[in-house]
Amino acid sequence: MTVKKIALVGECMLELQGQAFGAMQQGFGGDTLNTAVYLARCGAAAGLQVLYATGLGEDSLSSGLLQRWAAESIDLGLVRRVAGRMPGLYLIEVDAQGERSFSYWRDTSAAKAYFETELTPLEARADEWDALYLSGISLAILPPAGRERLFGLMRRLRERGALVVFDNNYRPRLWPDLQEARRCFMQAFELCSLALVTADDHQALLGLASPEAAVVAAQALPVPELLIKRGAAPTLVRAAGGVWQQAATEKVARVVDTTAAGDSFAAGYLARRLAGATALDAALFANRLAARVIQHRGALIPRENMTDLMVVKS
Repeated sequence: MTVKKIALVGECMLELQGQAFGAMQQGFGGDTLNTAVYLARCGAAAGLQVLYATGLGEDSLSSGLLQRWAAESIDLGLVRRVAGRMPGLYLIEVDAQGERSFSYWRDTSAAKAYFETELTPLEARADEWDALYLSGISLAILPPAGRERLFGLMRRLRERGALVVFDNNYRPRLWPDLQEARRCFMQAFELCSLALVTADDHQALLGLASPEAAVVAAQALPVPELLIKRGAAPTLVRAAGGVWQQAATEKVARVVDTTAAGDSFAAGYLARRLAGATALDAALFANRLAARVIQHRGALIPRENMTDLMVVKS
């Protein structure tokens, strides 16, 4: 079995979930870290090696994060520990419909300083990766100089034939202005070979009048392999050189928490795609995994609630 290596870059934060001034449950999460965990779980049986590139501090909380990532079989060789910095923190409050709202404390997080060194572990080992994964949030948290180095890494990997994956997670509050966000997203779309596009985020980024207009705009992106997620509507899928297909989503009787729905979708898609599945079959599995995740609280559901999804199927 050929072991494929995929490096994911971004930020993991400490997570508090509950009601303000009430009982709180502590955990951890972040879009790309969530994807890394689900990818490690679903891709292990196919020999997939998952590495996570981020900055952490030298404090006990950072050490605790590393221990938990290692327990999920995530390779820690790309983590850079930054003196004087700590992980960011976020609070999730979930309403009766399962929708969540976030409050963040991350302005001086260690992840923002990942590229503040001459050569990061991610750059030094770039020739090892079969795939690189990042999101719009990965771009947003970095200062301009770090962002340009990440773009350079995307270009380097794409030119040598590696899979470069961009997920369009768009959070307006993380960007200094809309024009800068648009410029960076469009550059990422030009450099990636696979894009995972959430129609709502694309609509907000481009200021379009409707989700339908966002779908049309997304379909015109210069990306060889493209997926467009449309909530409960079927996911649109197009492999390189192929035609558009629809991957049905799975109905869920009760949505408990939509946290990490898109992150787990990305993991499910990549786990199956890198194991040799077609784009359509990979998208169907991704929708199945996302449906499972939103029936539990928190970004990372217990492993025992998804063991049937952690096997290789032809």
